[in-house]
Amino acid sequence: QLQVVESGGGLARPGGSLRLSCAASGFRLNLYAIGWFRQAPGKEREGVSCLSSGDVKTYYLDSVKGRFTISRDNAKNTVYLQMDNLKPEDTAVYYCAASPLVYDLCVLWRNDYWGQGTQVTVSS
Repeated sequence: QLQVVESGGGLARPGGSLRLSCAASGFRLNLYAIGWFRQAPGKEREGVSCLSSGDVKTYYLDSVKGRFTISRDNAKNTVYLQMDNLKPEDTAVYYCAASPLVYDLCVLWRNDYWGQGTQVTVSS
């Protein structure tokens, strides 16, 4: 298991912004694909954004394209999800995941281990 810790969630108003962080414990994030997922109440978990190892390619859920940006800071061993122009439908618990399997994580949106996640609530 590649353990990661999510942070940065909170309450935002529609149109507002939040930045989520995904920090690694005991391994270098830049060697792995990193994905952000979310799960809203009563809904299945869905893939939101993914960054391949080496930052070769990024992947986004259609509904967040142009609003969310995934990035990596290798010096801080952290991956970020910048979320702008937030909408109420973005409300969910957000999870990050690390995997050496880019196709599984970023195309199939498949992962076996989940951390605690961080709650994002968008409401006026």
